[in-house]
Amino acid sequence: MSGEFKGFGQKAIPFLKALDFHQSREWFVENRDLFDQELRDPLGDLVETLTRRFGEAGLGLKGDRKKSLFRINRDVRFAKDKRPYNRHLSAILSPDGTKMEQGVFYVHIGLERCFAGVAWWSPQPALLLAIRRAIETKPEQFRGMVKALAKNGLVLDTDGCMKRTPRGFEHVAEADLVAAIRNRHFVVRHAIDPANIHGPGLVDELVDFTMRARPLLGWGRAIEGKAAKD
Repeated sequence: MSGEFKGFGQKAIPFLKALDFHQSREWFVENRDLFDQELRDPLGDLVETLTRRFGEAGLGLKGDRKKSLFRINRDVRFAKDKRPYNRHLSAILSPDGTKMEQGVFYVHIGLERCFAGVAWWSPQPALLLAIRRAIETKPEQFRGMVKALAKNGLVLDTDGCMKRTPRGFEHVAEADLVAAIRNRHFVVRHAIDPANIHGPGLVDELVDFTMRARPLLGWGRAIEGKAAKD
């Protein structure tokens, strides 16, 4: 059932540790109620509370507990690592409420770390090309977005950056533009203190982060030719 987010359970991280230790369907089934109470149901509440708050802020991001949450089960069909369960639980809010669009908010509660991100993540080739062309042809807009993010305490992540400039952009000389054009993703992140996941204050923290990431959302949406959706 839908509810206002009150925090993840105190046993949320201990549950993930135990699940990672056992990596057993039998253990998970036996402890499914604990998973739902401590992790899955609160994450659903968080998604729906953020949807309301993001709507009030005009951020154009939404989701629900059915479509937005990723499964705890791993897809091991083509993986060398055959462990059946993830070490984290996560969810995504997007312009249309599905996992298919770009310009999204992502939240991740896990053993290694807890964090949130606003991202254009692995965009399809046509969109990625359009983003790179925008950086090349309208550098002042890209630099303005980066400056606005910096003013808000955020920087674009460079993880996964290509070592070489993609074909067709070899003539670009400015170092900051070259680095941006080599990006495969355009994302800013916010580290969440695991101690802060157990109370409703997490909502304000994530809304504040997403508001600070708004320059990235607006820049990408302008390239896509899309406006924010309520």
